Amino acid sequence: MARQRSILSLILVLLATFLISCGGPKVAAPPPTYTTAQLEQIQEYLPELLAVRDRSQELEKLIQKNEWVNVGNFIHGPMAEAKLNMNYITARLLPQDQPQARQITRDLFNHLVKIDQAAKDRNSFSAANYYKAAYSDIQKFIDLLPEKNSESKSA
Repeated sequence: MARQRSILSLILVLLATFLISCGGPKVAAPPPTYTTAQLEQIQEYLPELLAVRDRSQELEKLIQKNEWVNVGNFIHGPMAEAKLNMNYITARLLPQDQPQARQITRDLFNHLVKIDQAAKDRNSFSAANYYKAAYSDIQKFIDLLPEKNSESKSA
């Protein structure tokens, strides 16, 4: 009986050694990168987002002049389009960048809602604070995007 256990143990050791030796090292997967198609899709929506960012002074002046109807129009027009473009771009980002992009887009939406509420309340101080936060969100989002000339972004 002891001899059968020894033989069985020896067979199991040989089998385990064989299986481990056949396992080989894992081949490292290349880091995720943007394809040319993804970069082109991102670049398709980026100009409109940059145009809204560049119009930040326009919203600030509307708030300073207490032109609340125009503030609302700006928020529901160009700013809403910017948020929509951010959603389109987010879907084309690398998987590890998407959660951060979604959070920034949510933050922008919340700031736009607060600007709109401040406009309804005719509260220029609150509107100005949230205006700054909204444009900060847009800039954070733009900073998250891959560079136009770079065809890859490592994880």
